[in-house]
Amino acid sequence: MTAVLRLAALSAWSRRLTLGLSLIAIALAVTLLLAVERIRGDARQNFAQSVSGVDLVVGARGGSVQLMLYAVFHAGAASNNISWDSYRAIATHPAVDWALPLSLGDSHRGFAVLGTVPEYFQRFRHGDGEALRFREGRAFGGVFEVVLGSEVVQRLGYRLGDSITLSHGMSELGPAHGDKPFRVVGILAATGTPVDRTLHVGLEAISALHLDWVGGAPLPGVNIPSELVTKFDLKPKEITAALVGLKQRGDVFRMQRFVNQYRGEPLLGVMPGVALDELWQTIGIVERSLLAVSALVVLVGLAGLAATLLAGLNERRRELAILRALGAGPGEIFLMLTAEGLLVTILGALLGLLLLGAGSGLAAPWLLERFGVVLATRLPGNEELALIGAVILTGLVASLVPGWRAWRRSLADGLTPRL
Repeated sequence: MTAVLRLAALSAWSRRLTLGLSLIAIALAVTLLLAVERIRGDARQNFAQSVSGVDLVVGARGGSVQLMLYAVFHAGAASNNISWDSYRAIATHPAVDWALPLSLGDSHRGFAVLGTVPEYFQRFRHGDGEALRFREGRAFGGVFEVVLGSEVVQRLGYRLGDSITLSHGMSELGPAHGDKPFRVVGILAATGTPVDRTLHVGLEAISALHLDWVGGAPLPGVNIPSELVTKFDLKPKEITAALVGLKQRGDVFRMQRFVNQYRGEPLLGVMPGVALDELWQTIGIVERSLLAVSALVVLVGLAGLAATLLAGLNERRRELAILRALGAGPGEIFLMLTAEGLLVTILGALLGLLLLGAGSGLAAPWLLERFGVVLATRLPGNEELALIGAVILTGLVASLVPGWRAWRRSLADGLTPRL
């Protein structure tokens, strides 16, 4: 057996150029397959960890996925708002440790504007319970102060002290609140969550913007200057949703029942993990399709390896016949050719794994900055090892074909001259 494997290695080395191309094709295919699997897993984890430590998301009654999309990911539209009194009834419940009000509906050049309270920057968690960090500046304190997410700053080029105006609605073409500019007082560090694509202002700022608005449109002939807004009651009358943290996680079902059966108005309490799993199942077909395409690429690479070995059999007729004449049996010839293909497959899989590690380290900052995906640099997980094992097993099956063809050839076949 040792001699056969040594012969296989030497024979593969003598044809290193041809087999090297097959090895590179397999390595790139394995890199693609593992990269899709890693990005899929990390994207799913980031998706699920966009909000951490929140026990309930409370909003107007409707669909749980719709509420999560709007309240956490700022996508879509809210079915309705909830009153401030209802929010206070929930926030002051004995089982509630903290509650963060969220008010959405305005935007700035395509980025969502979130009205909330300063406590948001201490309470909000993402990833594995990581708190928000300020890259520059501080939290908002005045009415017309704004804190920007990292992606907003990167794309629009704002700095501390810059003045910006907000628009009514989520459309970039919506009417602008041009008479009430905001000053940038803080810039958050990148999180890989929707926070990066959000402008944060106080709830009082949302009320101040709409003092002279009715029904989503400015009142004709009425204009309240920004310096006079503090003379009005800026306490919000309604909000979009609320994030709720409980004193004990075991009270989550009791609190959810309290919210869903609240008599003041129809409300809905959603557990983030359950709603995100439901949402991911809806879009999971995309990730499965990408994985299937990558698997097909790997199969094409292995098929190329089998074709290369088969094409080389005619050129190796004399070599194989000499080995037979020196005492090698058909089984040993079969084993030698199979070992060659398996060796190339294993080396290609290992090279693909090394390329994945190097690529992950280089691409992680770019993916975080451009797409908000936190790509972790780590050792291969169980899923990735299973994929590598499947690739090697498939490579072994593909290598059996040229070995079987060589086994069927007789000794005379390689010793008979052909014109």
